[in-house]
Amino acid sequence: MASLNFSDNITLQDERVLLRPLTLADDEYLIPFTQTEPDIWKYAAIPPNTPGIMREYIRAAVEGRNDGKEYPFIVYDKQLQKYAGSTRFYDIQLANSMLQLGYTWYGKEFQGTGLNKHCKYLLLQYAFERMGMERVEFRATQTNERSLAAMKSIGCTVEGTMRSCAANPDGSRRSTVILSILKDEWFTSVKENLHKRL
Repeated sequence: MASLNFSDNITLQDERVLLRPLTLADDEYLIPFTQTEPDIWKYAAIPPNTPGIMREYIRAAVEGRNDGKEYPFIVYDKQLQKYAGSTRFYDIQLANSMLQLGYTWYGKEFQGTGLNKHCKYLLLQYAFERMGMERVEFRATQTNERSLAAMKSIGCTVEGTMRSCAANPDGSRRSTVILSILKDEWFTSVKENLHKRL
């Protein structure tokens, strides 16, 4: 049976990246992204593109952890010695041994540097090997080609598309692509292939 103690201080790290629990005090590290990099919120359903919205974004994430619904992390790039962004486990279904991995974003300085692969390796390793998950699911807006390419590159399988399933901030509709990695895939191929690319 899978388990996750939401009160635990889950810290994941390797030589490149540190992921630690997101806290309210982390607004000082994440708010600068709202002011200098508006493009990184292009595909966000509710873009945290002002200091106030970012504080609310962090508060909601921390509250979600306190309620046992999700587990958000702040991402620290050890190589550049800077905070890079955030990611989280969410829609955690312990009874079904599955969860989603998402709400992932990084500042432009950290995109395309290999940081994301280190993060995903640590998160997937924890989900499958510590939590005993059978399935980790990913989602991305159909038009977000960069994010979809990144998910496929770490070994995700595309399962299908939910058409016109949510509204964009401008009132238009979006379709969402569903991807996943299964436990046996992690152990037979994904883990080794991803580790080779770190």
